Order: sequence, then C-alpha cells, then structure tokens
Amino acid sequence: MGQKVHPIGFRLGINRNWNSRWFSARAYREYLKQDVNIRKHITNKLKNSGISRIDIERSSGSMTVTIHTSKPGLVIGRGGAASEELRVEIRRKFIRDPKLQLKLSIQEITRPEVDANIVVQNVIEQLEKRMPFRRVLKTTIESVKRAGAEGVKVMVAGRLNGAEIARTEYLTWGKLPLQTIRANIDYSRGVARTIYGAIGVKVWIYKGEVFAKEQGNTEEEPLGTVL
Repeated sequence: MGQKVHPIGFRLGINRNWNSRWFSARAYREYLKQDVNIRKHITNKLKNSGISRIDIERSSGSMTVTIHTSKPGLVIGRGGAASEELRVEIRRKFIRDPKLQLKLSIQEITRPEVDANIVVQNVIEQLEKRMPFRRVLKTTIESVKRAGAEGVKVMVAGRLNGAEIARTEYLTWGKLPLQTIRANIDYSRGVARTIYGAIGVKVWIYKGEVFAKEQGNTEEEPLGTVL
C-alpha cells in the first residue's frame, strides 16, 4: 500500500513558497476562512481565464491578492474595468474592516504549458467534451514535452470512455524524481464532471533541479496592481 506525500507540501519552505503569507495569533481562523472564500470566489468567477494560483499577503492595514494567470487580458478587462469590479466584489463580500487597504495584482504566466494547474484545467475541459481519454493524455504529454519540461505524468481515474467498471490509467515521459527535495516538481489535481460520473485528473511536471542562487528567479511578469 503506497504512502505518498504531496509533492508541493513536501517542498514548502525549501524551493516552494506558501500561497498565503501572513501570521496572526488572534484572528488566524478568521483570516484562513477569508482566504479560502476569496480563492473560491475568484476561481468560480474566472473559471475560463487560466488561473494557476492565487497568492494572498497581509501586513498591518493592507492586503494584497495576486492572481497568476495565463490569460491576463480576460482578468484585467478593457481599461482595467474587470479587475476593478473584482476588487470591489471581494471587499464587499469578504472584508469587514473598512480601513483595510485591498490591492489586486495580476501576473502573467509566460509558459502555461508547464504549469500543472493550467494543464489539469485543459485536460478536464477536453474530457468534459467527451474526447477519448487516451488521445487527451497523449496530446497533453506532447505539449508539455515541447514546452521544455524534463518529465511529466498525467493520470485519470473513473469511468473512462463510459466504461461500466472504473479504472485508473496514466502516461509518463521523462524523469520524475519525487523524493529529490531540490527537484522543481509542479503538481495539481482536479475533477472532470462527465455524463458517466466524475473522472479524477492528476498531473506531475518536472522542471529540473532548483539551487539556492536560482530560487529568486521567476518566469512571471507583473502586469499591474489595482488599489
């Protein structure tokens, strides 16, 4: 029986950072619930905008929500109208303190083909359109391989192609050193809702090894902040 650790949680504080960066001894439960609700709201509202992750930072009197997306134009909108509307919604629904300064920052992901969250969303979209799962796995592996990843694994589980008995299938390519802590492995999972039932999707992408001098580098470009 396999005992598997989460690839991202295994590397937190070493070559991965937390998505929520704050600490509060008194309002920890309230802030945590607020973060979960904000992420859920943004993910549902911007479902087809290629959202990779949402970072939340807090300091005294201010809060910054950073959306990492492969389609920044859809998030920002014409003249910044969509992002301003989203910022106003977040303040109205989730923030009680009127004095808190809320900032909304949009950052573009320049290589979405090697981002596990976006790859999972693409696989889910294709499975929900009733495409054969083997073709989906092969095209996904090929696109990740062309984008420059060193290894990839895509797994689907459920009533594949409408079969009566659920099963698990996967395809891999390249290296995937899950127990090497300095290995930069991106991981994500999701669920495709088909007419036959739910199909689970998991993706692992290996982008090479990370050393101390390289950890400050980023492939994302800030596109602006809405105050």
